[in-house]
Amino acid sequence: MSDADFDFVVIGGGSAGYAGARTACALGLRVAVIEGGEEVGGLCILRGCMPSKTLLESASRAESIRRASEFGLRAEWQGAVGPEIAARKRRLIGDFASYRKEQLATSNWEFIRGTAHFVDPHTVEVALCDGGTRRIVSRSFLIATGSEMNWVEVPGLKEVGAWTSDEVLASETIPQSVIVLGGGAIALEMASFYAGVGSAVTIIQRGTQLLKEVDAEVADALASALEKRGITVHRGTALAGVEKTTGGKAVHFFKGGDRLTVEAEEIVYALGRRPNVNGLALENAGVLTGRGAVIAGLSMQTTVPHIFAAGDVCGPYEVVHIAIQQAEAAARNAARHLQQSEEKQEHLDYTLKLFAVFTHPEVASVGLTEREAADLGIPFVTASYPFEDHGKSMVRGETDGFVKLIVASATGKIIGAAVIGPDASEIIHEVVVAMYFGATAAQLAQVPHYHPTLSEIWTYPAEALAEVSQR
Repeated sequence: MSDADFDFVVIGGGSAGYAGARTACALGLRVAVIEGGEEVGGLCILRGCMPSKTLLESASRAESIRRASEFGLRAEWQGAVGPEIAARKRRLIGDFASYRKEQLATSNWEFIRGTAHFVDPHTVEVALCDGGTRRIVSRSFLIATGSEMNWVEVPGLKEVGAWTSDEVLASETIPQSVIVLGGGAIALEMASFYAGVGSAVTIIQRGTQLLKEVDAEVADALASALEKRGITVHRGTALAGVEKTTGGKAVHFFKGGDRLTVEAEEIVYALGRRPNVNGLALENAGVLTGRGAVIAGLSMQTTVPHIFAAGDVCGPYEVVHIAIQQAEAAARNAARHLQQSEEKQEHLDYTLKLFAVFTHPEVASVGLTEREAADLGIPFVTASYPFEDHGKSMVRGETDGFVKLIVASATGKIIGAAVIGPDASEIIHEVVVAMYFGATAAQLAQVPHYHPTLSEIWTYPAEALAEVSQR
């Protein structure tokens, strides 16, 4: 297409969009990035990973203050100051967002502020933020528009109102009590934040298991640990309705045949997100969707070969580092497609499917769960070790949880791992590295570990599984 304005147009300026644009520019493609949000930076920076972890850090420090006497210290818990927590969050996120905006606006591509929709497979029309429209013709595209809140119909909820994670992250108010609807990562992190800063918290989860991404024993251990911290957890429920009360807001639900009611000052709605495809007019380009998501293969190509997708808009995992990997691969594959290269398209490898939740205690996993390994027909064995019998965690007073390794019976290679406990999001990376290099449990057991450290806990299940590796 000699009349094309660009070689590669990215729709969406979040983490995936930026990564795709940067990679495409490095390959010599003519690139444009279209971003129509009121703020620039994407979900992770503005309303996801970074602001939520900032709040959770305040909650963690609050817990330490309340537990000071356990360590022979004298400190008095005087409460959390919502405006000051919010101000710290705004300051940090403002710095992150400003840096990303500068990267987008000053890099070697054209940065276009507006919302785009497809006119045909090679053309988008952009409603510009400062008024007017612009038509853009490109040889290829990357759809990286992320996700949006998925609202489930609950009688009375719309009238009564609820906070989403956006309102939680923006609020300067700390309610005395909250009801969290949902049992996924966002719901549980919000619950941990409010419990940490002193709110009474109730979680109402539809399914019987928190965190569908992990095995049941990990999820059950998390539920027990949250309850130990004073959080009330209801699982296996069906929401019946929401209403205002003199004391705040009430949620009615069924559990085990009983109709129950919980009342709190505020409701936090966290029943999931969905791919943000609204307004893209994908049908004009011939791009198909399935279950609301853009259909994309392992090459990140959609059903139209020159149109690619990355991140939450296509899945299958809503994790920022995977979105970045997808976008970078999409850009390289777009270059191959445009050059009609004989080189094979690059395919994403989700073997190191890394997942972490920043609750207290934290949860993290990599690779296959036991359930996934069984579904794939892979014979496996596992071994676990509890933090309550581990020196460093005992010293820290953080003994809830355990680590677990999963190895293939035939080879002894590590195919998965999970941890619930202190700094789980950090120590999981030891197994990530081991799996990246195809290590067996026996090889991991041979790696020297400094004592006392949290990381050395992996040596215990590794040693237990070493005989399998040495067959």
